[in-house]
Amino acid sequence: MSADVLNRIFEPFFTTKGVGKGTGLGLSTVFGIMRQHDGWIEVSSKLGHGTSFRLHFPAIEKLAEQKITPTESTTITQGHETILVAEDEEPLREMISMALAGNGYTVFSAATGAEALDIYDQASRPIDLLITDMIMPGGILGGELARRLREKNPSLKVIFSTGYSADIAGKDISLHENQKFLLKPYTVEKLSHFVREVLDHPLPK
Repeated sequence: MSADVLNRIFEPFFTTKGVGKGTGLGLSTVFGIMRQHDGWIEVSSKLGHGTSFRLHFPAIEKLAEQKITPTESTTITQGHETILVAEDEEPLREMISMALAGNGYTVFSAATGAEALDIYDQASRPIDLLITDMIMPGGILGGELARRLREKNPSLKVIFSTGYSADIAGKDISLHENQKFLLKPYTVEKLSHFVREVLDHPLPK
């Protein structure tokens, strides 16, 4: 990378990719996660040769004790509902889809907001839940996607998956009782429990 690019790689929404091909949020999310863990990142780069990232985490004296209560280990996360996953990062999209399908859900997945709209209209069965990233390529962001689908189905439940806090990511979104935030990164177990909680939560009358 050039020096100018290197100085800006952790800025949110900064990207050298073309329109619709990158969000500029990947490295800024990594930077935020490192800061949350009191760590730091060292980057060395030479134009035309390559780039190296070194992630430093603070050392700990001993492993934290893991305590799992009976209610946590026995909570039922299986389901039969239909879920639409809108996520532009392919590995994450596949992980979410596989985890949910393994829990018994019918899962449709889309890489863009436009694709998600098409899938919703062509789905062979009603969709109960939308899981969408906030920042999506192609001009239709997560908030806009949720708004359009809720116009078609006001009872649709929504989970926004984001690397930012709800206060920041949702500043332009009018939240409803059936819209929730799931902060990245998260485990498969966290996803499974969160999905079940949202689906089981009754809609406001």
